[in-house]
Amino acid sequence: AVRGILEHSSYKEALPRQHTVHTNLRRATETIPAAKMTDVEIDDGDLPEPSLKNIIDQKSLQWVFVGGKGGVGKTTTSCCLGVQLAKSRKKVLIVSTDPAHNLSDAFCQKIGREPTPIQGFDNLCAMEIDANNDMEEMQRNMQEQGTDDDDGLSAMMSELTSSIPGIDEAMSFSELMKQVQGLDFDVVVFDTAPTGHTLRLLSFPTILEKALGKVMELKDRFGGLIGQATAMLGSGSNPANAQDAILGRLEDTRAVINKVNDAFQDPALTTFVCVCIPEFLSIYETERLVQELSKFGIDAHNIVVNQVIFPEKDAEELAEWYDKTKASLPSEAQEICSKMMARKRMQDKYIGQCFDLYGEDFHVTLMPLLDYEVRGTDKLKDFSEFLIDPVDLEE
Repeated sequence: AVRGILEHSSYKEALPRQHTVHTNLRRATETIPAAKMTDVEIDDGDLPEPSLKNIIDQKSLQWVFVGGKGGVGKTTTSCCLGVQLAKSRKKVLIVSTDPAHNLSDAFCQKIGREPTPIQGFDNLCAMEIDANNDMEEMQRNMQEQGTDDDDGLSAMMSELTSSIPGIDEAMSFSELMKQVQGLDFDVVVFDTAPTGHTLRLLSFPTILEKALGKVMELKDRFGGLIGQATAMLGSGSNPANAQDAILGRLEDTRAVINKVNDAFQDPALTTFVCVCIPEFLSIYETERLVQELSKFGIDAHNIVVNQVIFPEKDAEELAEWYDKTKASLPSEAQEICSKMMARKRMQDKYIGQCFDLYGEDFHVTLMPLLDYEVRGTDKLKDFSEFLIDPVDLEE
C-alpha cells in the first residue's frame, strides 16, 4: 500500500532520508518484489497499542506537546488528552500557544491568560497565552519598575532583543516557561500552533542558549564596554553595576533555558503527540514533523489520526454493501454514497501508509468522524474515551 506514496517523485525528493522508520521502509519496498509484498505479515501483537494510554500511564511526564498541520484537530485532541489526564493526575493545565486561540471555543467558556478552572472539573485548568504580548509586557514592567541605573539596563535589554534575529520570540518563550514552571501543576498539555510555528517554538531553547553563550563570551573579551554602552543608553552613572545587572539577568535567563532544554530532551519528562488526518499533505507534514523533532532530541511516539470515516470498517466491506443495495437507492442517495465511498477509499489508503510508516514504532490512534461537533465539557469527555479505548478494528 505504501509503494505509491514512496515512488511519488516529489515525495522522495522533499523528504530527508535520515529518519530511521522512513529509510527502513523505503529500503524494504525497494528490495521486496511487488508480487511478494502481500507475503510480508506483521504480528499485530508485536505492534504498539493503538491508543494514548501510554501517556496516561507514564506518571513522570510533565510536558506534553500536541501539534500538527493546521485544521487537523489539535485543540480537540489537547482538550481530550487533558480530560483523560485529569482522571489520574492531581492538577492538569492545558496551555494554548497558538495566537488564534480555540480553547475557549472548545470548552464553551471564557479562558484568559491566567489558569482558568474548567467547569465540571476540580483539577483541570486552561490558559491562553500570546508570547509576543508577554514580551511587550515584560519590557514595560522593566521600564516602570526601574531606577535611573535600571533605565540603561532596560534600554540595553531592549536593544539586545531587537538586534539578534529570533531572540525576541525566544525571550518571550523563556518568560512563558518561567510562568508555567512557577505554577503548581503535575502535567502541562501544550496546544500548539500549526507545524512551522511549533518547530520554531521548540527551537527557541537552542537559539537562546547559543545567543546568550555568545554574549557571555563578549563579556570576557570586551571588559567594561557593555557597562559603558548601558550607561550611555540610560542615565545611570555606574557602568560596573550596570554591566553586572545585565549579565546577571542574562545568566538567569540562560539557566532557565538550559533547564527547559534538558527537560525537553528527557523522554521521561516530555513527549510530543503528532496529530493528522488521513490525507497526503497531512501525512507528509507529519513525517517532516517527526524528523524535525528527532533533530531536536524530543521524544515522539504517538500519532493521532482524526476525522476517520467508519474506522472499524474498510472500503471493501462498505463496497460490498453498496453493490448489494445500490439498485434500491434513489439517485441522490447513490451520489452521496458514491462520494462517501471515494473518501473512504482515499482514507484507507493513507491510513495504511501511516501504519506502514509508523506502526512498528508509534502508537497510532484512529479517532472517528462524528455526526456533530465536539464542543463543551460533556462531548469532550465522551470523545476523549476513544483516545484510551479506541475503536476495535477487528470487529
